[in-house]
Amino acid sequence: MLKLKHYILPHAWYILLTFGIKFLGTIVELLIPVLMQTIVDDKVPAGNLGQIYLYGGAMLLCAVIALVANILANRMSAVSSGRITRVLRHDLFQKLEQLSARQMDRLTTSSAVSRLTSDTYNVNLLLTRVQRMGVRAPILLVGGILMMLSMDWVLSLVLIALLPFISLLVYKVTKTTVPMYLHVQQIQDDIVRVCQENITGIRVIKALSKTEYEKARFNKTNEQHSATALKAATINNITSPVTNLILNLGLTLVVLVGAYRVNSGHIEGGVILAFLQYFTMMLNATLGLTRIFIMWSKGEASAQRIAQVMAEPEDLLVLPQEYKEQNAPHIEFRDVCFSYTGIGTNLDHLSFRLERGQTLGILGSTGSGKSTLINLLMRLYDPDSGQILIDGQDLRTIPAEQLRKKFGVVFQNDFITEGTVAHNLRFFRQLDDAALERSARDAQADFIWEKEGALEAEVVVRGNNLSGGQKQRLLIARALAADPGILVLDDASSALDYATDAALRRALRQNYRHTTTVVVAQRVSSLRHADLILVLDDSRVIGAGNHAHLMQTCEEYRIIAQTQMGDGQEVV
Repeated sequence: MLKLKHYILPHAWYILLTFGIKFLGTIVELLIPVLMQTIVDDKVPAGNLGQIYLYGGAMLLCAVIALVANILANRMSAVSSGRITRVLRHDLFQKLEQLSARQMDRLTTSSAVSRLTSDTYNVNLLLTRVQRMGVRAPILLVGGILMMLSMDWVLSLVLIALLPFISLLVYKVTKTTVPMYLHVQQIQDDIVRVCQENITGIRVIKALSKTEYEKARFNKTNEQHSATALKAATINNITSPVTNLILNLGLTLVVLVGAYRVNSGHIEGGVILAFLQYFTMMLNATLGLTRIFIMWSKGEASAQRIAQVMAEPEDLLVLPQEYKEQNAPHIEFRDVCFSYTGIGTNLDHLSFRLERGQTLGILGSTGSGKSTLINLLMRLYDPDSGQILIDGQDLRTIPAEQLRKKFGVVFQNDFITEGTVAHNLRFFRQLDDAALERSARDAQADFIWEKEGALEAEVVVRGNNLSGGQKQRLLIARALAADPGILVLDDASSALDYATDAALRRALRQNYRHTTTVVVAQRVSSLRHADLILVLDDSRVIGAGNHAHLMQTCEEYRIIAQTQMGDGQEVV
């Protein structure tokens, strides 16, 4: 189970105070039956009305103290549990941010969201429940038994004989349900995934009239979750009624045995009343403990899932720098091989060199390895073999923060956040408005100044108030804003018309001469001026060189160029 000691210790004194208040309230509550027994057996027969009022007032005071103490302790438990969960959720989020792309591939986004939300919530409920009943229930059980033993040991044995049966029941139920709740949380990951896919692709779903199909897909996952959760809950819910039955049978035995002992003169009638009240207290305490164990099943399952993420080892470690080549190219791939799964290859023996300020164009069919090359260049993954160097330095020896600052990037599936245009361009970097305006002009995002407020114009969630071309130009402007040393455009101009695409390429050539550019595109016109073009097919390079060279030596490239541009000459 997740080690919560690190998170609990900063709140130890507050939790101990909560336990102290809870302890006080419970002890005071245990005095009430004793006072009642004294009134019935001693004060009423003596006819001392003043003493009856005095002990009755003491009972009322104890009840008020117990009520106030329990309410205060419950509120304090909610506060401390909330604070602990807040830190735990923060650390989990921070850990998720630190996971490598390969680790996130194994975890999946839907599982990460589920662990960050429902799993941390279950841990919070567990902490709250333990603080509320973890002190009160044991004290009521142990204290009740001690008080009853002091009154009559024979009646006490009736209850003590029942405890092993209740303990065995709780143990068996808890052991059975923990794995089941783990499975429930795993299915909840699938529900989150289906919801994410539906929300993201809602326009496509509606356009293709697949609403009913998606409903059925969601219902299938939802029903699977409900069935598994119902099975676990059914087993858990057996605990309370069976425990209730056992204790009520014990209560019946107490009444029968107590009546016999009263009749034989061994005890007074007030003892029976006190025993019944203690029995009721202990019944509630036992039910409270069973609820703790039920919540423990869910909390332990969730804690295990959180612990799995927190225990992930640090990936993509920074290696010590042994050397740095002098007069080296800006970017160099040396015989790089890579596979996402270890089965098959996604890049096979890739080698190329780029000098500073040059442009690399990458062309290929879907799944040929274009985006994989980008992922390796940015060290989102490490190659299985080979070496990648920037300015003669092995990529693995460059700290992540220092490496990321070298890049301006537009991914194939990039995102826009809710806020203003300036917020999206700046994206939490220390950039002035002049830099934002310059990058927007170079990215051909002149539409910004046509909007009310210009840079302060509002952008809705996912940029849904922008066209596809406007989104791409905004993303390109964001990549250019910090004047990067390496610009990566992964299919970033697919929504641009030819004239805008040509204007963008001219701006990049004129204003970013010292920026090395890597362009993934499906248009030959977007790549034909690149210093080096790689034609990929099935993870291998089948053509490398400039446009003229490839037109002569690479049949696949020539066919694509002639298909798109007729004679292979650029129109714009």
